[in-house]
Amino acid sequence: MQSSTQVNHSRLIDFTVKDLTVDKRCLIEVPDNSTLADALNAMLLTRMFLFPIKPVANRVRAVPVAAAPGQWLGAGGSMIVESDKETGSAKKQYIGMVTMLDVVAHIAGEEELENELDKKMAAPVSSIIGHCPEGRSLWSLNPNTSIMDCMEILSKGIHRVLVPLDSNVENTSGPELVESASAYTMLTQMDLVSFFLDQSSHLQAILSRTVTDLSAVKDNVLAITSQARVKDAVKCMSMAMLNAVPIVEASRDEEEDYTQLVDGKNRRVVGTFSASDLKGCHLATLRSWLPLNALEFAEKIPRTPLFASTPGRELVTCHVTSTLAQVIRMATTKRVHRVWVVDKNDGLQGLVSLTDIIAAVRAAISTS
Repeated sequence: MQSSTQVNHSRLIDFTVKDLTVDKRCLIEVPDNSTLADALNAMLLTRMFLFPIKPVANRVRAVPVAAAPGQWLGAGGSMIVESDKETGSAKKQYIGMVTMLDVVAHIAGEEELENELDKKMAAPVSSIIGHCPEGRSLWSLNPNTSIMDCMEILSKGIHRVLVPLDSNVENTSGPELVESASAYTMLTQMDLVSFFLDQSSHLQAILSRTVTDLSAVKDNVLAITSQARVKDAVKCMSMAMLNAVPIVEASRDEEEDYTQLVDGKNRRVVGTFSASDLKGCHLATLRSWLPLNALEFAEKIPRTPLFASTPGRELVTCHVTSTLAQVIRMATTKRVHRVWVVDKNDGLQGLVSLTDIIAAVRAAISTS
């Protein structure tokens, strides 16, 4: 006889990707001839042309790049096409995805940031695709894919996938490089983790366990110090391919190199420097803030007009004894992709990322 926990889990795995995208809005995209500055604006704001009101925040961290069909080889050899619903003829092709980590890698470059920033922001967005590993492929996921298969995919380094809204394929278990549909939406790790909370009645036995018990905590965390400048942080994140890093209290050791990443273990966390914060800066603002230390930058960002309507940017931390439900609630409420694990003195002990959460939930379901 099945336990109540097993029955609850069996109900959960009846869901498909289609259930996760019911309320998703239209895809936010940019054309291939857009500049990097255009792409950052698209990530941040949607202008409401039908009503005389101010733009609303998108809060997206990546945008697909669309081009005329047949002119590009898609990222990773992909061929993801938007087609006419009546005739089936191709209207546009999605050639790749530009993420905030691509932006950081492009801005960092080899030159002095202050001198080349205008030129870098004017670069065509098509030239920035694939600066980070995730952008080197573009995946679609069939709406009939099971939740378990979706969890498997989004726990393996893929943070977001395109989902066709009218696919004719009935059964598929993995991401596809080739797809044709009349419209798409994007499914992200944040969508999946939010779904876990929505379905908490089916996952209570897992969500009530601690992140330590579920092996969801990564112990080794690289950080920058509170003395690191913004331009140093950008270069460090680009080299290590990190979307965000904790800012830890600077050491009194005069020999510590503030321009490099440091081992954050047991050091007091005082802030977070995130690639996503860069999209909240106008070009002139970003240029003037590059010499600031990263902590000053993190404190200024919430006060910029472009971030006025977004959730507060206070430090988001948990403890080794925090339950998975508590950590998910922190991540989804504050729209962060990683929660720093600290001790009672705010000493850094590790991190829990959305990838870790998804992997932990899937492993727990599989072994129950």
